[in-house]
Amino acid sequence: MKIIVTGSRGQLGSDVTAQLKKEGIEVIEASLPEIDITDSKAVENLVAESRADGVIHCAAYTNVDLAESEKELCRKINVDGTLNIARSCKNHDIPLLFTSTDYVFSGEGNTPFETDSEKAPCNFYGESKLGGENAVIENCDKYFILRISWVFGENGKNFVKTMLRLAETKSEINVVADQIGSPTYTKDLAVLICQMIKTDKFGVYHATNEGFCSWADFAEKIMEYSCLPVKINRISSDEYKSAAVRPLNSRLSKKSLDEAGFCRLPDWQDALKRFLSTEK
Repeated sequence: MKIIVTGSRGQLGSDVTAQLKKEGIEVIEASLPEIDITDSKAVENLVAESRADGVIHCAAYTNVDLAESEKELCRKINVDGTLNIARSCKNHDIPLLFTSTDYVFSGEGNTPFETDSEKAPCNFYGESKLGGENAVIENCDKYFILRISWVFGENGKNFVKTMLRLAETKSEINVVADQIGSPTYTKDLAVLICQMIKTDKFGVYHATNEGFCSWADFAEKIMEYSCLPVKINRISSDEYKSAAVRPLNSRLSKKSLDEAGFCRLPDWQDALKRFLSTEK
């Protein structure tokens, strides 16, 4: 089996690549500058010449705040780039696994969103990822759409690393306590992704580590498990100004995984402990 991984040097893509290789699957790494997913000819040539058995699409524009002022670039990568990949996958009759986000939903209410819940993004990043989802659905016959949230891993920037960095110079940190969701550890997610791409259980899924928490809860556990004497001041979203609106409700239902027979990811606190052990 041979799989193309876009964004193979990124936070998620690097762990997906490592997991595929661990399972003895040949990987074709597709990242800038070698491959630009917004170049339709380059994408088509890659898929055609590689004779791959599938594509795991992790490449994305992910700066939520900057997306509000870089809409054209964000759309070009998250929508147009995904469209190019979807079309090439259809041309060669191979499956595409596209990683999306909880940001496609409104972020309102307090119950977990189902895969078919109404879509109503509250910021442009969410709009662009929804555009990517639609590009996949409309242009690819064999696809997995996997929505995730609050991603952290060993590569790239993330909330856990930010908290650890701030703890080096601060005794108190303000963190929002009214946004609720689930962290997602890239190593755990990579295992699921590699299982999915080997099946024909196509469709839309939600996958995060189990359990819900606020960002403040998450921060407190980071300090506790790292034995850092830092106080987390719990504040509201209104007190934390940012360019992009953030959803208050990022809870995702895992019913889709259960119905397809896929295993849920481990509890987020367990995942955090394992991640922190690699940071020491």
